[in-house]
Amino acid sequence: MPVIAPMPAARPARIPSQRDGADDATAAGTTVDHLTETYRTHYRSLLGLAALLLDDTASCEDVVQEAFIRVHSARKRVRDPEKTLAYLRQTVVNLSRSALRRRILGLKLLSKPMPDMASAEEGAYDQLERDSLIRAMKGLQRRQREVLVLRYFADMTEAQVAEALGISLGSVKAYGSRGIAALRNAMGASA
Repeated sequence: MPVIAPMPAARPARIPSQRDGADDATAAGTTVDHLTETYRTHYRSLLGLAALLLDDTASCEDVVQEAFIRVHSARKRVRDPEKTLAYLRQTVVNLSRSALRRRILGLKLLSKPMPDMASAEEGAYDQLERDSLIRAMKGLQRRQREVLVLRYFADMTEAQVAEALGISLGSVKAYGSRGIAALRNAMGASA
């Protein structure tokens, strides 16, 4: 939906020339008067162009104003005054692209929200559970403890555990089963 903004009521203040004492009307390129008339005539259409490319009115107005400022600064290079509007349109498009790029980059650089953190009570409870698990693990037979640590903490398969410990696959299964049962009993007794 095009943005409709009020036309500027007063004539914009004249910006002095880069060259001291130079008359803008006689210099080559677009004159300030021609640029001012272009501003009055095409401000709304350029604002509508920016509105098609951007999503908020303030950004559209900023882009159009910046386009006029840039074309004013480079008006000596616009040799044919009839091409002033084309330069303005292209400048609006380029500035709109830049504004969108900055937004996208800003969104990418925003810090991602932290995951929900556990409360202090939950952290303390988890620490107590870890402490009781460690105590229960220390109470297991050496082979049961070795099998459980390699199987569940080192994430090894039963065959890999059997090879690492130099025992049979059946022994790994037996030690693992008995170790888990002993842990359940020890953890249930401490709770």
